[in-house]
Amino acid sequence: VGTRKSSFANFSDICRLLHRQPKHVLAFLLAELGTSGSVDGNNQLIIKGKYNQKQIENVLRRYIKEYVTCHTCRSPDTLLQKDTRIFFLQCESCGSRCSVTSIKSGFQAVTGKRAAIRAKTA
Repeated sequence: VGTRKSSFANFSDICRLLHRQPKHVLAFLLAELGTSGSVDGNNQLIIKGKYNQKQIENVLRRYIKEYVTCHTCRSPDTLLQKDTRIFFLQCESCGSRCSVTSIKSGFQAVTGKRAAIRAKTA
């Protein structure tokens, strides 16, 4: 879409196939790509920045590996459940339940705090 935005046309279909909330997939994609974006009226994901299909595929593969496939038996038949601020991956095939990392946004600059910390230790 233009020169400064990328479109992910079948975003809602992919979320449905993965059995995941679009909001969770969106948060992961945007955090990994280090950009912002939103879902438009046609359920297309519009991402700020120029990204090719390969880049988005690689991020989606990382999402599937971390939040969709079972870490024990590698089955994609899983549920993502939130229990007291921690996400758990519950496998429907083998019954395994393991915690998964929360989505962290990209680099965040620490400003001002570093000088205060150095002043205390000096």
